[in-house]
Amino acid sequence: MIATPAITVALVEDDESCRRATVRLFRAHGMMARAFESAEAFLNGRQAFRPDCLVLDIQLAGMSGIELQSRLVREGSKLPIIFLTALEGRTYHGMARCNGCDAFLSKTEPADTLLAAIRRAVGRLP
Repeated sequence: MIATPAITVALVEDDESCRRATVRLFRAHGMMARAFESAEAFLNGRQAFRPDCLVLDIQLAGMSGIELQSRLVREGSKLPIIFLTALEGRTYHGMARCNGCDAFLSKTEPADTLLAAIRRAVGRLP
């Protein structure tokens, strides 16, 4: 049997406690994860860490998650993006979907929902 390589996930989240907890969740489920505290930090560090999926908050200090998504789309990136946010509103959801996000989830969603969305986004269903 050939082992499937671990899914690598980049997380962009400015809340430190949320960042730590989410990375622990990913690692507990066999994923490799790296967290970035801002969109700019992700852009500066993405070449050294090539993720299979990007989990992204909307409201960030500096460049917003929507702005980062738009920039990646303009650059031709095919990186799957999952928004994980505390913000509610059709406007954010609509902008994220318009730019082609793979999922738009609330931070109150069960962890299994996020993990399943990541696996779907990278084409590795459980």
